[in-house]
Amino acid sequence: MQNQTRIIIESVKPQLDGGSFYIKRIVNQKVNVSAHVFSDGHDVVECCVKFKHEKEKQWSEVRMSPTENDEWEAEFFVEKQGFYSYFIEGWVDYALNWQHGTERKINDNQHVKSELLEGAEYCQAILKEVTKEEKAYLNSAIKAFQDAKLYDSAIAIALSDELHQIFKKYPTRTLANSSAELKVYVDRKKALFSTWYEFFPRSTSETPGKHGTFKDCERLLPRVSEMGFDTLYFPPIHPIGEVNRKGKNNATTAEKGDVGSPWGIGSKHGGHKSTHPELGTIDDFKSLVKKAQSMGIEVAMDYALQAAPDHPYVKDFPQWFKWRPDGTVQYAENPPKKYQDIQPIYFESGDWKNLWKELLDVALFWVEECGIRVFRVDNPHTKPFYFWGWLIGEIKKKHPDVLFLSEAFTRPKIMHELAKQGFTQSYTYFTWRNTKAELIEYVTELTQTEQKEFFRPNFWPNTPDILPYALQTGNESVYLQKYFLAATLSSSVGIYGPAYEFMVHEAIPGKEEYLNSEKYEVYHWNWEAKNKLTTIITRLNHIRKEHASLQQTNNVVFCKTDNEQLIAYYKFDDAKSDHTLMICNLDPYYPKQGVVRLPLEELGNQPVRVTDLITGNSYWWDREWNFVELHPALPFHLFKIER
Repeated sequence: MQNQTRIIIESVKPQLDGGSFYIKRIVNQKVNVSAHVFSDGHDVVECCVKFKHEKEKQWSEVRMSPTENDEWEAEFFVEKQGFYSYFIEGWVDYALNWQHGTERKINDNQHVKSELLEGAEYCQAILKEVTKEEKAYLNSAIKAFQDAKLYDSAIAIALSDELHQIFKKYPTRTLANSSAELKVYVDRKKALFSTWYEFFPRSTSETPGKHGTFKDCERLLPRVSEMGFDTLYFPPIHPIGEVNRKGKNNATTAEKGDVGSPWGIGSKHGGHKSTHPELGTIDDFKSLVKKAQSMGIEVAMDYALQAAPDHPYVKDFPQWFKWRPDGTVQYAENPPKKYQDIQPIYFESGDWKNLWKELLDVALFWVEECGIRVFRVDNPHTKPFYFWGWLIGEIKKKHPDVLFLSEAFTRPKIMHELAKQGFTQSYTYFTWRNTKAELIEYVTELTQTEQKEFFRPNFWPNTPDILPYALQTGNESVYLQKYFLAATLSSSVGIYGPAYEFMVHEAIPGKEEYLNSEKYEVYHWNWEAKNKLTTIITRLNHIRKEHASLQQTNNVVFCKTDNEQLIAYYKFDDAKSDHTLMICNLDPYYPKQGVVRLPLEELGNQPVRVTDLITGNSYWWDREWNFVELHPALPFHLFKIER
């Protein structure tokens, strides 16, 4: 490839897989860009980042600043939802190069008459671009440069910062070079900051043994709001299959009255565009969504692409399922687990185009008919990656507010690929990270590697599918500790609510699964009950809403402690206007004490006042290392830092 430019542009960051995927931001966040930009020889090099929103025609730009070793950096802000494009442009700046060379000659007491004439040409070249005042200045410079009698004045102008700034402002960019164009997708704020609460709608009745309804769910909205949750996630609300329905504890045969698993979707009552008749009608669901929105809560739907054996799809579109040689259909398996009540959709069907279109129509139905703006997607890693890239892209074109949470607890590269394909947030391995070393290593990986550009973590201590061993003790301190860590390390957090706050901890022996799981039966919860856990969760959720440093994930600095059972970390918002310090005792049985090192280099090397936002206690810390003691009854400090 022939190219006359002298500029080399390499190692542009951020970018994903050479620009194959876009990075992610939310409205009003900044994009920090860096690159290696250089030329042959010793000429002055300049470069900028050009960027624009997909609906804008004109490019904006911000100049890059050199750091060291031909490395440059800049930042720009994204102000609207949708795609932005950005690239780097670099050039040899001959006008600045002239000024720099002339200055060196003048400092060496050389006569620069010829150089001044050359400077006049650089001034003349930009006269049509400058302001009226700048034009007057340049004309006076040209006159001085061309008149030998004004040599002393010309020297002063040639060396002036004013001329330097004009040349900097209006570069000629002769033989400029550009990097490849890259993209960033900008979401609304909820993509980064959200607080999720999950319950089963059928377990909301006030009467024991009675199936709950959408109207019962409406009754619980004030409770969800008061606890500080802004996203209410429901397992599937569709009709549940009757063929091969599972009984309690995943029994292969259902007994009379067994309600089955909500993930076994579809029956004679309808499929993915229908609601379970015992929950209520579509209009009832719309009413619930609307009432929730009026209280600052968004209802998140489960988007589960699978079917019960009696789903209408099986009869109407048999080509969308895989059939065995003996004429039976292949049900879902994850050996040794078997899901006889679920038939996976066959994405390798020859009729895949119509299949994709129908699945898109399902999502658009709930978005456009019922006002859904958040989906939790069940097992996306068992469907083709490119399907998700297409589906999410199609929905975002029409409805940029729609967000997708990936429920994929699987291999890292698969989880990352789903995020790159467009999933807004992702479940994570936080559920199984318990020790100080594990937590620091994992959060550092999420926030200090390339993952920070595309993988938005949502920390869940439990789900209906997962009762981790750490929670099976039923120890209140562990529940307090895990929610505190989730809510302060990640800007998005969620719990399978009533089971967590009421510390349900009976597991199937040897497994990380709930015994008598709510997935297979109707529960009756005492929704009026309160305990220490509900009180602390409520307080933490409201603190998160009040502090910008807790509404982002990546700005985190782990602090040194002299006790391996004490973990400490400092967080700040992008504007560095809000600062918090978290300290947690990881031992659920014994009090722990030690000293914590303040991150003085981040705080301006000055004393600070720390106020515990849970207890209200305040301390003046004027030393680098400060003493703390934490008891399992309240195993953490959440300090607001005031400098």
